Amino acid sequence: MNKTDQADIASSIATHLKFLRHERGLSLDKVAVLTGVSKAMLGQIERKESSPSIATLWKIATGLDTSFSSFISSTAHVITPDSDGFDNDPNMHIKTLFPFRADKGFEMFELCLTHFHEQRSSAHQQGVTEHIHVLEGRLSVYSEGKWVAIAADEQLILNADTEHGYRDDVGRTRFIVVIHYPKT
Repeated sequence: MNKTDQADIASSIATHLKFLRHERGLSLDKVAVLTGVSKAMLGQIERKESSPSIATLWKIATGLDTSFSSFISSTAHVITPDSDGFDNDPNMHIKTLFPFRADKGFEMFELCLTHFHEQRSSAHQQGVTEHIHVLEGRLSVYSEGKWVAIAADEQLILNADTEHGYRDDVGRTRFIVVIHYPKT
């Protein structure tokens, strides 16, 4: 991913974070409390001085009760085929296949972990599930205090409202994740 693409992602994240804060009348202090991300980091993200890691962006999305893809998709109705890369997570690449749409209640990503990378995620909103299908490699999924390995062409449904994680067990693992949000 080139610097222009990185700047576009940082801009999209900053714009959406500012929009959500202003729409909900939230200060940076309040967003910090809701998300567990420091006020200083949130300010840097809004000013495009820093790009959040994937894990930090998940914390922000979860704390603000919104979807991950809403921060990296310019519009909720466009399929974005380009890889959404993050400089600070070089061994994890995300491609948004279907951005979140409230009327459908899900978003869909293709992820690729390389170099035996392990990615942990804090709990998402209550009732969120992740439907995982491994395309290539072998993925270990952390849930409920244990790791479970799934190979290519295998699936797993994960309760994502608890701490969870993914680990590449073979050097390169590609998988699809459909994140399902309960109707509110």
